[in-house]
Amino acid sequence: MVRKPHVAEHTALPACGYSLAGRGSFLPDYVKTIGVPTFGNRTTVFNIETQMTQKVRAEFIGRGKYQIVPEATDVDALLTGEVSDVNIQPVSFTTDQLASRYVITMTANVQLKDTHGNKVLWENPSLVCSEDYDTQSAQTNLDPAAFFGQDANALDRITTDFARSIVSAILEAF
Repeated sequence: MVRKPHVAEHTALPACGYSLAGRGSFLPDYVKTIGVPTFGNRTTVFNIETQMTQKVRAEFIGRGKYQIVPEATDVDALLTGEVSDVNIQPVSFTTDQLASRYVITMTANVQLKDTHGNKVLWENPSLVCSEDYDTQSAQTNLDPAAFFGQDANALDRITTDFARSIVSAILEAF
């Protein structure tokens, strides 16, 4: 399947990945407990790793099939991740040439490892999620830390979509 680039002119839709409804998990049957320790953060965005980790845990729990714990020991599988980049680009402007719409792109390295066989079950070293975001007031600062400091809703939306993308990719082997 060829994935087209995210186009900013369309309505605000997340572009984090694809999911297939109604499929069972491809994980081995003996995987009952998945450890999800706090992700790493190589960005300037404060606490993004905590929010991302909490959203991933909640998404797994919402699927109801696995016990999700924050520990890395005594688990059947271990999910680790690191947010490696957050980028904000203006894509629409007001009549005064101030940005009014942005594309926020987040990149992470995520891996699920079988702790019994010490083998990688799923990984994506550069998982990317992009989302259009309309701002209520024109902002000129494109530093992600400052941007999310001014509007936490944007960070909440993109971390939620990213978590759904990660869990769908793992559980649906897509």
